[in-house]
Amino acid sequence: MAALKTSLFCLVIFISLGNSLVFSAYEFQVGGIQGWVVPPTNDSKFYNDWASENRFQVGNVIRFKYKKDSVMEVPEEDYKKCNSSHPKFFDNSGNSVYRFDHSGSFYFISGAAGHCEKGQRMIVKVMASDEESRLGGKSAGYPAAVSELGVSKLVFVQFVLFYVASVVF
Repeated sequence: MAALKTSLFCLVIFISLGNSLVFSAYEFQVGGIQGWVVPPTNDSKFYNDWASENRFQVGNVIRFKYKKDSVMEVPEEDYKKCNSSHPKFFDNSGNSVYRFDHSGSFYFISGAAGHCEKGQRMIVKVMASDEESRLGGKSAGYPAAVSELGVSKLVFVQFVLFYVASVVF
């Protein structure tokens, strides 16, 4: 019986601590099922249209899936000129993951020759979290779950879990 109580107590603690991580990020696949490819002819806004249809928040992740290509995050000026010589981020693994660690605009281009000029580029606008807004644009370092789920809801869930634990023990 003591082993069962100890196991249950550990489970309650694990679930309680895990609450802030479970809802901390959402993953988006760039371009939907097509992935990160050169857009069809005359559709140079394809990726920007896709990005504008989604709401990105701090902590969210975007995944680029592609073959024989690459993805780069670049400064705005390099985005406008399709300049790939000074990327802030570069990956050519075919399955690139990028996590947004702050709000603002992020500029992505393909690193393959000629692809950016054909429309394989995208601007993602990441919304400021509630915490960032209250602190004037500076994150307090809390997990994104605190702003997405709300502090009061997390506290309530933890209260319920601890109450159940106290009744069982």
